[in-house]
Amino acid sequence: MIIDSHCHLDFKELNSRLDEIIKDSHKVGIKYLLTICTNNESFNKINQIINKYINVYGTYGIHPHETKNYADLLSEDIQNKMLKNKKLIGIGESGLDFYYNHSDSKVQKKCFIEHIHASQQTSKTLIVHSRNAENETLDILSSEMKNKEFKVLMHCFTGTKEFADKLLNIGCYFSASGIVTFKKNYELSETFKSIPDDKILVETDSPYLSPEPLRGKINEPKNLIYTVRHLSKIKGVSEESVSKFTSNNFFKLFNIRNG
Repeated sequence: MIIDSHCHLDFKELNSRLDEIIKDSHKVGIKYLLTICTNNESFNKINQIINKYINVYGTYGIHPHETKNYADLLSEDIQNKMLKNKKLIGIGESGLDFYYNHSDSKVQKKCFIEHIHASQQTSKTLIVHSRNAENETLDILSSEMKNKEFKVLMHCFTGTKEFADKLLNIGCYFSASGIVTFKKNYELSETFKSIPDDKILVETDSPYLSPEPLRGKINEPKNLIYTVRHLSKIKGVSEESVSKFTSNNFFKLFNIRNG
């Protein structure tokens, strides 16, 4: 059993053929999928998806790129959205992206903190996007963790080992995407090698970030097997072992039962 902990089934590249995509994922052993919200329009589609497919869960959150349109978002708004469906198991993706700066940094930070407060109040796991913002992300997470602990999954982690070590100190989990399979990403592979098995999940971030040997193509949940295969090589364990510990971590982190 494998679990895709982060995909975007509402995006047009996948949404038009969901039956086929989910069927293909089953064939390679993917039992559950978590489809991630990026804005309110995304959320409406996600609710339809999780109502239709028994093995798909969802989240609510505003992506950092979208925060310019949600400057007035409050923690209470997020909490109310989480009450819409029992299969909404996480908050996000939220966080900071200073690579593109599609939204003002102050607005991103404010929105990020509102997501954190919602996570603290609901006990739902926060799914964090961080790009070119390691110091700021760590400062906010560490500061808020002192006020009240909450569960954190660092989505598509591509940070340094130093950053990973600091995040481990505050209890974060890490999700490996297809990026870890890229031939030039030796340092990222070494970082994931150093992260304890009980802190790692896997994801596709589909329709983006296709793993080797499929780079450049539209990504799908079924391609998660290549990331699992790569982790098994760098960890020196079987693919079955990677599938097992990443799935167990998913169940623990999102507080859901297998079956």
